[in-house]
Amino acid sequence: MDLRSLRYFIAVAEEGHVGRAANRLHMTQPPLSRAIRNLEDELGVLLFERTPKGVTLTPAGKVLYEETGPLLGRADRIRRRVTAAAGTAPLAVGTLADAAQQVGDRLVSLFRARHPHVHVTLHEADLGDPTAGLRAGLVDVAITRTPFDDTGISTRVLRSVPVGVVMRADDPFAGHPSVSSTDLAGRQWVRLPDGTDPARTAYWTGGGDDDASPVMRTIQECLQAVLWNGTSALAPVDQPLPAGLVVVPLNDRPPSDLVVAWPRTARSPLVRGFVQVAENCRRT
Repeated sequence: MDLRSLRYFIAVAEEGHVGRAANRLHMTQPPLSRAIRNLEDELGVLLFERTPKGVTLTPAGKVLYEETGPLLGRADRIRRRVTAAAGTAPLAVGTLADAAQQVGDRLVSLFRARHPHVHVTLHEADLGDPTAGLRAGLVDVAITRTPFDDTGISTRVLRSVPVGVVMRADDPFAGHPSVSSTDLAGRQWVRLPDGTDPARTAYWTGGGDDDASPVMRTIQECLQAVLWNGTSALAPVDQPLPAGLVVVPLNDRPPSDLVVAWPRTARSPLVRGFVQVAENCRRT
């Protein structure tokens, strides 16, 4: 039995309903139900009676509930004393454009709950730096998007997202279910800053090397170039867009991965903790 499973159990027991407990834990219902079933399998007993209105504790579940409360309280006291003794610790987190927003507030709340003593500083990189400060040594860990040269960098995929072409709503292709690169031949594309990782440039710029194309450093600059000038740009299909723009899936390009990234030589427990929390967000 690990502490996380026991915290899940306590939430379900106190809420009397798996759905309400999932909301309380900021997670979805299926992984919570699996965790409870795994706990029951490990103990070899039923902990809850399932009813149309929710769940109630079995006699075995009542015993576990009585024993778990003091155990979790003790674990929380240990964590508080250890972190207090360590003092405030710094962690620099890099983000690329809106990548961190795709993980959302849950990453912040879960990390703050686990590491309340950590002072987090954020470094937002422009589109020319896909490692979001990792390569330059400016940050300890980053939330970014592939592809990029990952030499010396470890990554874990949080989400895989198809990409599409951002275009104005009055574009002839705007109503199509998808488009191909051939359909878009001859268009002017946004251009990433000089010196950008070649793998990133090849993936995100539509294949155009036109020196007359505008250089863009932020997502918003790209979107405004499309809106005002009809310039073409690529973006994840779930990219929030201003009125007047649509994104049409590009059917001949592989998805882009939203990843948490960190130096392979990193030995910091805070970096490992951040990665674990980010992965928990992905699973739930």
